[in-house]
Amino acid sequence: MFFLQVVNKPGVSFVLFLGTVGMVVLTVALIIFIIMHQRRVMRFHKKIQQMEQDQQKILLNASIKLQEEERQRLAADLHDDAGPLLATVRLYLNENLVNHDKAIQLQSIFQARQIVDDTIQLVRNISHNLMPPTLKNFGLESAVNDLFQKISGSGSINASSRFHEYKTRLKEEKELIVFRVVQELINNILKHSNSSFIHLTQNIYSGKFYLRIHHDGRGIVQADFEKLNKSNVGLGLKNITSRMRLVQGNISFEKDISQTYYKVTIEMPTDDPI
Repeated sequence: MFFLQVVNKPGVSFVLFLGTVGMVVLTVALIIFIIMHQRRVMRFHKKIQQMEQDQQKILLNASIKLQEEERQRLAADLHDDAGPLLATVRLYLNENLVNHDKAIQLQSIFQARQIVDDTIQLVRNISHNLMPPTLKNFGLESAVNDLFQKISGSGSINASSRFHEYKTRLKEEKELIVFRVVQELINNILKHSNSSFIHLTQNIYSGKFYLRIHHDGRGIVQADFEKLNKSNVGLGLKNITSRMRLVQGNISFEKDISQTYYKVTIEMPTDDPI
C-alpha cells in the first residue's frame, strides 16, 4: 500500500500542476478579455462623443449661419431700400432750396415728407420682421392665430390653430424662438407637403409646454429629420434644432398610427414664465 501511494504521488502532482496552469490561463484569458472589452467600450464612448461633438459643430454652424443671414438680410434691406429713399430726401432738401421761390420750396418739402413717411414705414416693416408687433404686444397665441388666419384666408389651404392652456405667457425671447420655429415648420409644409389642411394645438402637461402641428401632406419622420440634421442640406431644419436647444426643448416628427397625416411635436419646459 505504501508503495502504491509513492508511485501515484508524481501523477497527482502533475494533475494538480495542470489544474493550476489551467486556472492561471483562464484567469489571464479573463483579464485579457476584460481589458479588451473595456478598450472596446472606451473606443465606442469616444466615437459617440466625437459624433456628439460633430453634431454640436453642425448645429452651432447652422445657428451662426442663421444669425449671419438675418444680419445680411437686415443690412441689405437698409442699404437697398432705406438708403436710396434717404438719399432722395437729401436731393429735395439741398442747400439750393432756399434760392427757389416759395412754391418750389413747398413742393420739395412735400415730396421729401412723403419719402420720409415711406422710409418710416419701411423701417417699421423691418422691425416687424425682427419682432412681430402682435407677438410683442399680445403674445404667442395671438401671433400664431394671426399667422394661421392669414394662411387660411388665402383660400389655398385650410389652416386652424387652438391654444387650450396658455394663461401665463412665456418670456419674450422664448415666445419669439417658438414663433420662428412654427414659421419655419409651416413654411416647409406649405412649400413641400401639398397638404389640404394644417392644424396646430397647444397644451400643457406635467409641467411641459406642447405645440403639435398636424397636416395631411407629404412629411418626414424622426429618422429623416435626424439624417437631414447630420447632412449638409436642410439648413432650415438645423435652424429649428438650434433654436429648440436654446429653450431646452425637443422636437419630434412622426406619422400618425392611422397613416393618414403627419405630426410635429414641440416640447419644452414651462419654468420661465414672465
